[in-house]
Amino acid sequence: MARIGITSSPIEHHGLALESVNVAYIDAIVRAQGIPVLLPVLKPKMAAASLDGIDGLLLSGGGDIDPTVYGATPVEEIYGVDRRRDAYELALVKAALKRNIPMLGVCRGHQLINVALGGKLIQHVPHLTEVNHQERERFGELIHQVRVDPDSLVATVLRTDQLGVNTLHHQAVAQPGRGLRVVAMSDDGLIEAVEHDDRRVIGVQWHPELLQHRKDQRRLVRWLVDEAELHRRLALHLAGPNTPSPTSTLA
Repeated sequence: MARIGITSSPIEHHGLALESVNVAYIDAIVRAQGIPVLLPVLKPKMAAASLDGIDGLLLSGGGDIDPTVYGATPVEEIYGVDRRRDAYELALVKAALKRNIPMLGVCRGHQLINVALGGKLIQHVPHLTEVNHQERERFGELIHQVRVDPDSLVATVLRTDQLGVNTLHHQAVAQPGRGLRVVAMSDDGLIEAVEHDDRRVIGVQWHPELLQHRKDQRRLVRWLVDEAELHRRLALHLAGPNTPSPTSTLA
């Protein structure tokens, strides 16, 4: 079974430093028949080693990315910036791209992929639209529609060119990074999904892990697990027939 690395968020609880991840990500990976592996924030130089034994990467949501990373001056409304997490996860994305490890970016993760490839972000969406894109209390509901390019990988995975999504963000992709193609938009003009031209990489602005009661949303996570399984099998094939599988006892 494919092992899916899930990035985590450093938090403090009663004075203790912890790493946190929403169980919804874990449940979604398990439901798609993958093995979730939590990736705590480490030093950037450890990013490549973190991917040893990882077949796919799910970049989770969280706080804002430091705007200085993409050459912008921070606005007052940014929050939750963690420069340690930014540095580690940016290195993680670059290392995963070099190994052609399949990736799914969710909300912050979608934005992080974009920044890692030289793209820029909208720091505060309410500056540009009156539509509320941060419906935190309705995280499991469909809030607005997204139009998907019918000729995209995302449309193929979802099996539709239009779907309803939840919305929990106040930032968004402004300018796509190198090799990224915009493949989904909201009705008020925000970029809702990107995919890479020649890598198995998808980023979505919404949270499919919180909408697992819907088949179309489950397909995104299933895509990641399926692609990760192909990556695992190819790696075993290239390593030779006498190399034992690290996950063979779990299959």
